[in-house]
Amino acid sequence: MTHDDAPLLADLMPWSVAPPRLGRGWPTAPDAASLKARWDALLKAEGPDREALFGPTRSRTTQSAVGQLPGQSTGTGRLARESGPCPEPVRVVHGPFDEQWLIPDHRLIDAARPELWRVADARQVFAVEQPTGSEPSGPVLLVSSAPPVAPPPAKAVPGRTPAPRSGRVRPLYRRPGGLEPNLAPGLLDHLGTRLGHSPEPLDFLAWAVAVARSGPDGPVVPLTADPQEWAYGVELGRRMLWLMRRDGERPKLPGGRRPYVRAPLPAHPVGLRYDRDEEALLLDEGRISPVPPQAWDFETGGVRVLEQWFAARTAVAEPGTLEAVRPAGWPQAWTSELLELVTVLTLLAELRPQQRDLSVGAPVTADGLRRAGVLPVPDAARRPASVLDHHEEGPEGQFALI
Repeated sequence: MTHDDAPLLADLMPWSVAPPRLGRGWPTAPDAASLKARWDALLKAEGPDREALFGPTRSRTTQSAVGQLPGQSTGTGRLARESGPCPEPVRVVHGPFDEQWLIPDHRLIDAARPELWRVADARQVFAVEQPTGSEPSGPVLLVSSAPPVAPPPAKAVPGRTPAPRSGRVRPLYRRPGGLEPNLAPGLLDHLGTRLGHSPEPLDFLAWAVAVARSGPDGPVVPLTADPQEWAYGVELGRRMLWLMRRDGERPKLPGGRRPYVRAPLPAHPVGLRYDRDEEALLLDEGRISPVPPQAWDFETGGVRVLEQWFAARTAVAEPGTLEAVRPAGWPQAWTSELLELVTVLTLLAELRPQQRDLSVGAPVTADGLRRAGVLPVPDAARRPASVLDHHEEGPEGQFALI
């Protein structure tokens, strides 16, 4: 696979958004029940105590007046006076392959990126660039159905590699309902002319996930005019999309390779190790096997996915903070999620040889796209579409039109 003069992803999917920046850790958690308990603990505190628990920043305090998060029916009064129930938590992607829960309240989020939430619906697919630098062992592009968020910077822990920063988010569609693909105007028509059939927006994203490579200016996406190679790449990419989005039917490994809990997991595991000889994942005295080496070695941004997932659930929280409000023990749901994550990483790793075998005959180059008038994209394609057909509630219950 070569990417000489391959077009940049930033030109092919021109509209991008930085991931929402929370500013504090407590509004997200791996379980929804903890979020509701944290909300209740916050509201029981009053005055300076509530402000201290909240975790004020330059962007948000309990006195901040902000509008409603698009698509969410949450309060807009100042949090210092809030007395209502916890907004219903929603699923978000908190890190690579790590779905968690978020209290979707604009008052809790330093930089929510409202334009991202306006297009988040059942048809949307979010592509997230992985950090540039060293070539990752995993895909350059990760995808999800839930909106991605950037976790707050973690405190340095000796001997532990910090989690990589989240890259730009590129929604597949610029409008709700799967309308107006976030693609360079004329790209699909040009590819259709070269390939002999018109690809769907999801076909393009599948191809991009399968072939994207890191480049000095960001991910590049080699394109082909070879119909057979395109069909092969799209089929491979759709398999990767299904594994990463984790929608619908859950993936499974064949019976003899399916991971199981061989020794019960402790209530409060503190260490995660891998026994390569036994192909076993060890959570203190708990044991899960078989776990193939390629699942343990799966990395994004130079960090093992399994280690990062485990750390997000076991990192020690400062006593007296809202982050310290968490399950009394290791929930069974986390075990099920861990078994599924091992399965997903294993199946994705098994697709890497097929990714390496992809070749781009009859390449569609960046120069060719410029000659065809597809590039450069108009400035409007890099800005969010105007999608509002209704009022959004502004600060203190006022209506806002954007």
